[in-house]
Amino acid sequence: MYRVYCLIIGYLFGCIQVSYIVGKLVGKIDIREYGSGNAGTTNIVRTLGTKYGLLVFTLDILKAVAAYLTCSLLFDGAGTFINPGQPFVQPGFYAALGTIIGHDFPFFMQFRGGKGSASGLGIILCVNLPIALITFATGIITVGVSRYISLASLLMSFIFFVLLLIFKYDAEAVFLAFILFALSAFQHRGNISRLIKGGERKFTFKPKIDK
Repeated sequence: MYRVYCLIIGYLFGCIQVSYIVGKLVGKIDIREYGSGNAGTTNIVRTLGTKYGLLVFTLDILKAVAAYLTCSLLFDGAGTFINPGQPFVQPGFYAALGTIIGHDFPFFMQFRGGKGSASGLGIILCVNLPIALITFATGIITVGVSRYISLASLLMSFIFFVLLLIFKYDAEAVFLAFILFALSAFQHRGNISRLIKGGERKFTFKPKIDK
């Protein structure tokens, strides 16, 4: 049952929609009605600017970390910040998965949230530091070369899944990582289509409110 409890706790953390709150407080807008329509970091940067994008990015990472650590402490888990060296921490991982689901499908926003990329980084950071460094480096290089945030997000979630296999994590951990990758691919399905067609919008730091 602890898996269910962790998913629920994580979901509630995920429902803290930082980009929506920042959009309302700073721009007096519903961020989902501007730019790409996504309640996430990239759309905040494009709409309100880099400063607020970094704020959203940081807080979205921290909410996944908070959910992970909360359930690790409550249910005797382990991980990078709790008990280094443990091969897998189930409570925190389930809580973090719940955070992504809550971020993507918040009940109070008609289940229209973001894509969970920043919160996904929080999960990776908690599970294993070396894996996190490799995954983050992949994302940074991808953005630097292509300037496609969506491509970087997809590659990082896939690389995380592959690295758990390489580092010989148990089957349950690998399965959860695959779910994270599948959920990321589902949420980025429009981006994938545009990437294939060559119509994906490249990342820029220049804000522009365009409803």
